[in-house]
Amino acid sequence: MAHAPDPESIPHYVPAVGLFCLAALTELLAEPLWVLAHAHMFVRLKVIAESLAMIAKCLVTVVMVVSTPQWGLYIFSAAQCVYAGFLLLCYVLYFVRFLGSEEAEKKLFPVSHIKDLLPSRVDHEPLLNWKLTTLTWSFFKQSFLKQILTEGERYVMTFLNVLNFGDQGVYDIINNLGSMVARFLFLPIEESFYVFFAKVLERGRDVRHQKQEEVSMVAEVLECLLKLVLLIGLIITVFGYAYSHLALDIYGGELLSSGAGPALLRCYSCYVLLLAINGVTECFVFATMSKEEVDRYNLVMLGLSASFLLLSYWLTWMLGGVGFILANCCNMALRITHSIVYIHRYFLQSEYTPLWGLRPHSAVIIALGLSSILTICSESMLCCDGGWLLRLVHVAVGGVCLMGVVITVFLTETKLVQFVRTQLLPKYSKKRT
Repeated sequence: MAHAPDPESIPHYVPAVGLFCLAALTELLAEPLWVLAHAHMFVRLKVIAESLAMIAKCLVTVVMVVSTPQWGLYIFSAAQCVYAGFLLLCYVLYFVRFLGSEEAEKKLFPVSHIKDLLPSRVDHEPLLNWKLTTLTWSFFKQSFLKQILTEGERYVMTFLNVLNFGDQGVYDIINNLGSMVARFLFLPIEESFYVFFAKVLERGRDVRHQKQEEVSMVAEVLECLLKLVLLIGLIITVFGYAYSHLALDIYGGELLSSGAGPALLRCYSCYVLLLAINGVTECFVFATMSKEEVDRYNLVMLGLSASFLLLSYWLTWMLGGVGFILANCCNMALRITHSIVYIHRYFLQSEYTPLWGLRPHSAVIIALGLSSILTICSESMLCCDGGWLLRLVHVAVGGVCLMGVVITVFLTETKLVQFVRTQLLPKYSKKRT
């Protein structure tokens, strides 16, 4: 079973864990305000709050690492507390100023004072609204099971000691590097369009009983989103395979590129493709499911969670860190299958087929296949022991191949290009301003 590391080699471990728990509780206090802001499309607030909190965290980390490196784990736990505190402070200050203002009255905002967000009993209303309570309980169970599916390998890694601390460190580095695209690109798309689907379609109603013009719009958006994330995921998979070794060599030197790191990052590049597809399919599924369907899906997730934990342990025992990523791939493939079946049934009694978004143009597939062959050959001949000149040639080969893929997409996927120009680019340019 898991145990705390030797206090002489890794000091301050137990109190640092306590500080991380405190940071988690602080961040949890900001969650209702985040939900309120997200539901009312306060995108700028979310961006500013998270940006300021991240800047504060990075500054504290840098200053403490330079000035007091002997504090060890205290540095990172204190920085996480600063992040959570800044996040909560930003949300509280904004809503204290916003609630009760003229702007809030014009928007008919449902909350008039910050104290209304605290637990209280509404006059002439029962203590619990059982319909909302059961729905909340269903989502809680779903979130709990989804947490196991998302972070299950960490629990297996921590409590069963299938990897030593050194291998765990390498795996965490690869996991953080590989998940950057998912966090910074796919997650904002998933969150934004979950709100879109939930607002346009009425939860739990059959497609025949929805407004048909809205169903048409949703089907078109879903098809374009699936095509977009599929192409991005395929590009990451193709080029990630051939450039994993070089990326790790530049990022961490021989320490990362000489061991299992490149194999882990190559596997993670394939996993990113599944993450991309699952994010969009599940955001539609969760936005349209009824309470009964959510409850049934909780049972599915319970089975997936149990099988995922067992598969993680077995594959990691056989293959090391790669086994964790393969278990995640299997888990994600099963979740995608469930979501695709749900979407197919949802649109079965309509004329729309948004799942066609998962079929890229044949010319794009050929361009990606040729790029894969060329970059793999380039890696074997030019990278990564022949000096910087050969590495630059290897990068140039990848750049030319990527340019060819992008041009092919522009020439063949005209509907997707138009969607990005008219919908995504104006939307995210507004976020930046």
